[in-house]
Amino acid sequence: MAEYIPSTRDWVAEQVELYEGSDGTEGLTLRDTGLPVIIVTNKGAKTGAIRKTPLMKVVDGKNYILVGSQGGAPKHPWWYFNLKADPDVEIRDQTVVQSMRVREVVDSPERQRLWEIAVAAFPPYEEYQGRTDRVIPVFLAEPTS
Repeated sequence: MAEYIPSTRDWVAEQVELYEGSDGTEGLTLRDTGLPVIIVTNKGAKTGAIRKTPLMKVVDGKNYILVGSQGGAPKHPWWYFNLKADPDVEIRDQTVVQSMRVREVVDSPERQRLWEIAVAAFPPYEEYQGRTDRVIPVFLAEPTS
């Protein structure tokens, strides 16, 4: 099994530790927003190590919408490249953990629909898109079983 490497961002590492250390009963919201998060576990594209990221909880039926906003930064978050290299992830939503496969949704009515759901769940996404020239990536995570 690959080694887990915590994020170098203290708040990310602490949130993951609290969320997973409590088996999904604590650390369920993003910092001070009160908005729910999930933990996405993936494999590092360069290191092959296990990486874990808290992302906004945005659902579309049984699926999750993962938005690579990084607050409107000019570059994609590191996990974007991990998901492109290996689309198999594990998502923890509170106490439920499931294997999922992601796919990036680009230039389509489906992407627009998913983006609207994401913005409704977390309105700052719209502002973040306005801060950057890049198109913020949208992934759909679907159950593998």
